[in-house]
Amino acid sequence: MVAHLLRLKWRLLLNGFRRSPLQLIGMGLGLLYALGMLSLLIGGLIALRWADAGIAHTVVVLGGAAAILGWGIIPLVASAADMTLDPARFSSYAIPPRHLLAGLALAGFIGIPGLATLLAALGTVGTWSRSFPAAVGALIGALLGALTCIVLSKVVTTATAGLASSRRFKDVSSIIVFIPLVLLGPIMMGIVEGIRGSGDYLQALARSVSWTPLGAAWSLGGDLEAGNFAAAGLKAVVALSTIALLLWCWHVLLQRALVTPPYSGGSAKKGGKLGLFGVLPGTPAGAVAARALVYWLKDPRYAGSLVVIPLLPVIFFFSGSQTGSYGMLMILGPLTAFMMAWSISADVSYDNTAFALHLASGVRGVDDRLGRALACLVISLPVVLVFTIGPIAVTGDWIWLPNLLGLAVGTLFTGLGLSSVISARYNVAVPLPGDSPFKKPPGNVAQTLAVQGVGMLVLTVLLLPELALVLVQVIAGGPEAGWINLAVGPLLGIALFTTGVRLGGRWLDVRGPELFAQLSVNR
Repeated sequence: MVAHLLRLKWRLLLNGFRRSPLQLIGMGLGLLYALGMLSLLIGGLIALRWADAGIAHTVVVLGGAAAILGWGIIPLVASAADMTLDPARFSSYAIPPRHLLAGLALAGFIGIPGLATLLAALGTVGTWSRSFPAAVGALIGALLGALTCIVLSKVVTTATAGLASSRRFKDVSSIIVFIPLVLLGPIMMGIVEGIRGSGDYLQALARSVSWTPLGAAWSLGGDLEAGNFAAAGLKAVVALSTIALLLWCWHVLLQRALVTPPYSGGSAKKGGKLGLFGVLPGTPAGAVAARALVYWLKDPRYAGSLVVIPLLPVIFFFSGSQTGSYGMLMILGPLTAFMMAWSISADVSYDNTAFALHLASGVRGVDDRLGRALACLVISLPVVLVFTIGPIAVTGDWIWLPNLLGLAVGTLFTGLGLSSVISARYNVAVPLPGDSPFKKPPGNVAQTLAVQGVGMLVLTVLLLPELALVLVQVIAGGPEAGWINLAVGPLLGIALFTTGVRLGGRWLDVRGPELFAQLSVNR
């Protein structure tokens, strides 16, 4: 049965190459890229043979621990994980769990990720080919480490099989995996600085990690090279115990998956609870605001478009720590206001065909515009205030608080007014309901870029009075311009907000059916 599962996985892998020519070319290019990266990695591990033993031990242990962590974390955030031999597919077959366990574990090495991990692990044999005991220890450690990666991945995928079938889990995981990409610069700089100035710390960290399940297998070659035979024996026990524990957990989860496969249907919900509709005023604008707030809280497309905002303080603070000046933190509040206000410029486009509810119920355009803007304001105003006052508390430049506060509040209200006009007049390409927040949307991309670009330019022009008062304080240095901006920003912003809501509502009343027709075409 184990051999049959291996043949099945091999056949599935070969069938992946029987696709259209363009898909085959894309797979070939991806395979060449993977081979190139793998060659560089193996070459680097072999080159460590002539490096200091302590440095080689640190690199191998920490790199191996990172690989195990990656195999455990990626299945949680990657909705496109390899499920060709999903245990749920075998629920109708009377296959003994131990045979299925062994077959699925070995089949994990048939594929680019598993094979690449195994080859990279075997590259550590070249690192410790300094002596026969070290090479044998590295070989045993490589096999144990690679097997740990595969089994840990299977444990995670089997345990989260029910979550993986949930659209909410897939949407949230796609947002979570985007966060390290946004913080990739600070992360890489931190690692480089740590390696540059804390070599001793990294070696001490590697020695500690080598006694854990993450690094025990990868440290066998280094310990045998250093003559620490007792330590190598104990770490081999740790590595074997880790695999045994993971196999036991996988066996329990596998039996449960075979008996009760994950169910992806909807669950029944009790009615009678109005939620936000029972909290906000019972007016047309209040109902629209409640509906929009539900979108903000539950639609991952909104969170996906604004995922960078909570990360802005981290990015700016890290940039300031590198340069020694935290002046960039001062623009955090106005920048957040700009982004939050512009986020509803495609609000109707996000509705897609659900916009028919607004037309069929006869909601006035001004109520529609006001409700959507108030929903965004409920979320964005506290964030803008915190992001404006917080950086000033860090820098201690309280003289700038009135000016920046006036600019931030003015930007928020002015942007909401302009966005109320833009979303009522133009339809832009956004991800469809149910799609990934980061999926490339269909539609006229050129028109979308033009609307977004011109709209942001117009918003900048509307903010010229507040920006001019900031410039006056920069040149003059006194606080007078700041106090003026504290009054001008909110007053001008509220006036433009009111104008934008009324104008956008008038346009929505006139061309609501045409806008809905455009939304239906893009579906």
